[in-house]
Parts: sequence; C-alpha cells; structure tokens
Amino acid sequence: MNFSPKTIAFDADDTLWHNEPYFDEAQERFCELFQDYASSQEILGSILNHQVKNLPLYGFGIKAFTLSMIETALQLTKHQISGKGIEKIIAIGNDLLLKPVELLPNVEEVLKALQGNYKLIVATKGDLKDQHRKLHDSGLGHYFHHIEVLSDKKEIDYEKMLGRLDIRAKDFLMIGNSLKSDVLPILNIGGYGIHIPYHTTWEYEKIDFKVEHEKFLALSNISDIKTVLNS
Repeated sequence: MNFSPKTIAFDADDTLWHNEPYFDEAQERFCELFQDYASSQEILGSILNHQVKNLPLYGFGIKAFTLSMIETALQLTKHQISGKGIEKIIAIGNDLLLKPVELLPNVEEVLKALQGNYKLIVATKGDLKDQHRKLHDSGLGHYFHHIEVLSDKKEIDYEKMLGRLDIRAKDFLMIGNSLKSDVLPILNIGGYGIHIPYHTTWEYEKIDFKVEHEKFLALSNISDIKTVLNS
C-alpha cells in the first residue's frame, strides 16, 4: 500500500495522550452519587443520551459533559437535587479539567521521526481552552505546524479546515483512535486514514461495520507509522 501524504494530522485525546479513562472514572463517581436512583447502566445511558442531544448546543469536551451530568441529575431526582448536589457534579467536571497529561507510548519518538519530512498538525475536538492546555502540558507543541480544535469532525469540518490551510485532501493523512471521527470523513473526501485503536472508546464514537478502503490502514501501535511512511 502506497501512502504518500504531505501533511499528517493527529487526533489528540487517546491518540497522543490518555483521555477516555478519566471520563470513565468521572462517570463512576457520578454513578456512586446517584446509586439510590437508578442502576449504573441506566445512569450511563442517560448521560450519553443527554450528551448526544446536547451536541448541537454544547459541542464536545469536559464542560459539555458536565452540563449533561447536571441534566441527568435533574432528571434522576425529578428536579429535587440540592445546590450541594450540583456542586459535587461541578467538582467532578473541575477535576477532569485538572487531570495531568500522560503521553501514550512511543508518541514523541514517532513525531521526531516524522518532523521535517511532513507538515504535522493536530486536529481534535473538545474545549478550545482545555485542548490548548493539554497540548502545552504535553510538551509536544513544537512538533506541530498548526493546531485545530474542531467543533465536530464531519466531512464539512475537515473540508473547511483543509481549505483554510490550503491543503489538498489527496495530500492529507489523518491518524486517530476513532473510525467514526478520524477516519471515515477523511476517506470520504479523498484523503488517507490510519486507525490506531485505544483500549476503551466512548460509546458515541463506535461503529458497527468494518472499514475497507484503499487509503485506509489499521495499525496496532503508533510506532508502526514509521514503517508505513518509510520514515
């Protein structure tokens, strides 16, 4: 398979550094707070429903997640939750915003190998301020030509980004842990996509079919990128 991009974009959360386990931990804390109202499965389902419903309004990220937890709590308690209860939920969200940035294995090694041979960018979703904070704390910022925090990762979002950066889709490779957000939209507009799975995936990002495409590759480890690109 001949991959010949000029620009390589990396997703951030669960591609460059750990993220989803922090959300799993936050949801566990939330479930403990409301264990007398519903089962964990019911509570998690309610949070997800609120998140998906709120995407057009709040987008992605920790603040949107926190608002969805508050709405779930209001629903569970039939609007009887106290101010103290709301405060506990806000504390869960604040703790998420203060989590340390822990790089995934071999990430910096790969970026060092690719830098100079390709234009590298970050293309991620989430809170603008939080994602810039994580990139700063990661120490990886100097590897990237551009940082893009997208409101969503659909075809139109990528097309707008590529247009702003004067990049042709056929010269663009997107690398990430989500087939739904990082791979499929790029393949659909003529770019390359590489999927590197993370051990846990947000329910919203899961798909129920196998991706087969001449410009798609699934790798088990980010280090394998160097072999694919002959770097």
